[in-house]
Amino acid sequence: MCSVFYVGENMIQKMKHLTQEIDKEAEKVKLERDIHPTDRALILRWGDHKIRLSGMKWGYPVIHGSGVLINARAESVMEKRTFAEGIRYHRAVIPASHFYEWNSKKEKYTFQRKDRSVLYLAGFFDLIDNEECFIILTTEANASMRAVHGRMPLILQEDQIEDWLRDGKVTEEILRQVPMELVRTAKYEQMTLFPM
Repeated sequence: MCSVFYVGENMIQKMKHLTQEIDKEAEKVKLERDIHPTDRALILRWGDHKIRLSGMKWGYPVIHGSGVLINARAESVMEKRTFAEGIRYHRAVIPASHFYEWNSKKEKYTFQRKDRSVLYLAGFFDLIDNEECFIILTTEANASMRAVHGRMPLILQEDQIEDWLRDGKVTEEILRQVPMELVRTAKYEQMTLFPM
C-alpha cells in the first residue's frame, strides 16, 4: 500500500539529469511537503521520444460512489479493465524522497532508500473525465517492510526508468520483481511498561 509520500524541494534538481523536458504542469506542483491522494505530484512520463517531468493528480475517481483509486496490484493490474489502457500505454514513474506506512496499531513509519536517494515508484496514468490522473503500483512487501504492512510500492532502479516508460516488452517482467530493501524509521520507538 502507498497512501502518503513526500517530495523534497530539491526533487526537480535531481530529476534534471533524467529528463529532457520539464513541462508547465511540473512547475505547478508544490514541493517540500507530503503528497496525499488527489494532490498533484511530479511524474516522469514518455512523450515526443523523450522523458518528460510533468505534474499530475494522484488517483482515479471511483465510477460509482466517492473516493479515488490510488493503488493497483502489480500481480493483477494487466487483467483489470479499469487499468488496461494506462498500464499498457501510459506508464509513469513517481519520484519520492520517502513514503509512510502505518501498522495495525496505527504507528507511523518512514521508508526510504539506504543511500537516501530518490525512490522511483512505478505507476501509470490515464485521461479520466478530461484530467490526467496517475496510480501507484504495489506489490508484496519485502523483508524490510513486512513487519509493518503486507504491501509496498513497486520500486524501480534508476537504470530501469526509460525501459519502464517506453518498452512494453519489459512491463510484465518488472511487475514481477521484488523491490529493493529499504530503511525503516519511526519518530519514536514503541515501548511496553510490562514484560510479556
